[in-house]
Amino acid sequence: MEFSTQTTASLHQIKTSALAVGVYADGVLGPAADTIDRASNGAIRAVTKTEFRGRAGATLVLRNLAGVSAQRIVLVGLGKQEEYNARAHAGAEQAFAAYCVAAQLTEGVSTLVSLPLENASVRDRARAAAIAAGQAAYHYDATFGKPDRDARPKLKKIIQVVERADTAQTQLGLREGAAIANGMELTRTLGNLPGNVCTPSYLGDTARKLARDFKSLIKVEVLDRKQVEALGMGSFLSVARGSEEPLRFIVLRYNGKSAAAKKGKAAAGPVVLVGKGITFDAGGISLKPAATMDEMKYDMCGAASVLGTFRALGELAPALEVVGLVAACENLPSGKANKPGDVVTSMSGQTIEILNTDAEGRLVLCDALSYAERFKPSAVIDIATLTGACVVALGSVNTGLFSKDDALAEALLAAGRQAQDTAWRMPLDDAYQEQLKSNFADIANIGGPQAGAVTAACFLSRFTKAYPWAHLDIAGTAWRGGKDKGATGRPVPLLMQYLLNLNA
Repeated sequence: MEFSTQTTASLHQIKTSALAVGVYADGVLGPAADTIDRASNGAIRAVTKTEFRGRAGATLVLRNLAGVSAQRIVLVGLGKQEEYNARAHAGAEQAFAAYCVAAQLTEGVSTLVSLPLENASVRDRARAAAIAAGQAAYHYDATFGKPDRDARPKLKKIIQVVERADTAQTQLGLREGAAIANGMELTRTLGNLPGNVCTPSYLGDTARKLARDFKSLIKVEVLDRKQVEALGMGSFLSVARGSEEPLRFIVLRYNGKSAAAKKGKAAAGPVVLVGKGITFDAGGISLKPAATMDEMKYDMCGAASVLGTFRALGELAPALEVVGLVAACENLPSGKANKPGDVVTSMSGQTIEILNTDAEGRLVLCDALSYAERFKPSAVIDIATLTGACVVALGSVNTGLFSKDDALAEALLAAGRQAQDTAWRMPLDDAYQEQLKSNFADIANIGGPQAGAVTAACFLSRFTKAYPWAHLDIAGTAWRGGKDKGATGRPVPLLMQYLLNLNA
């Protein structure tokens, strides 16, 4: 989708299919709505007195207003003026884009970025607007036999009306938001594809395509079983053993170092993003219940978010160095599969007693985290749909954030707030490590029913002593269930905002 800006003092003269203006609760008009109201002899105030109360995210369409060139004026509810914030702004932009998609429009013009908003720059607002539009326009039909081409969104362009002084920052924010939206689109599509299509090999091919598309910035290496065996990744290998589908260990390198050098920045180690890539998780011998097992195709959303982030990095080309690691395999029951009570040896040399084969994500991640040491990273962030316990704790609003590094944790939390892709910091006290004691190995892979999300993070922490590390448990935020079932693209906005802030 194309995003652009327009500066004008004559909103009523803009010729477009749809022009969005904001209305606060109880009929308080935003500046653009007030301008259109005066041009149309009070048409907007007339409807706010009767049928439109400005509820957040609500829309009402007024057509062919006298004195107004736009075919449609879309009133977008903003909620109470004193409660209007960055999240409400993103929701308003998405509501307008969703209307344009539903009406099969090719273009829309929005005035919402120009609304005054405390603690959010015009760049932030523009970035959020582009992400929201991308989310609204996302459409999945990759596995339909006869896709309904008429149902595909026709929306190609959204123009933001801004003050002339804000043009440059708005354009920068729109460019960033468009790239993040494209990354989210890739992440969502990978998550939504079925497990018989989106295999570990498919993820490897997707990474190779990114390297072809952004050949000057992204390099990719895809390791097979023999290469993983040579690395001594016994824990990762043990999970893959139960499936006929071959594993893949994917290494992506985004290199904006030359740009950093031109800026005179001191050299620092790369940020390493590590994604859990279980392309289907049946639980192994510790078989999951049949109900909603289809959703276990989403167990690779951590890997998908790494690939989506690299898609956005390639488009924006910030002066950074980032490494992506994806440990991809299936977790299925078979005669070769892990058994409860098995002991495996990780790449780090630590032995692990497998008490539950359905706690497999940590078994693939621990070897990837050990591999990350070779890059001498400035920070390592792993992203994983790791525990149902995190869903119980935080639902689908916040991603679970675990870290003992206060600076890294706060940077991620701040990025999440800025991107409207929020996280909540969870405890990682040493006392929880007691639950992982084993009589037969250095560590058990589960810590019992209590504090399941915490003990999973504690397990991973044992493999991260060499660098600053954070763990993002996205089990509750990476996809939605029910009638709106599908991948969300989170936490690509959080990750990209964190990286962009490093480059500020």
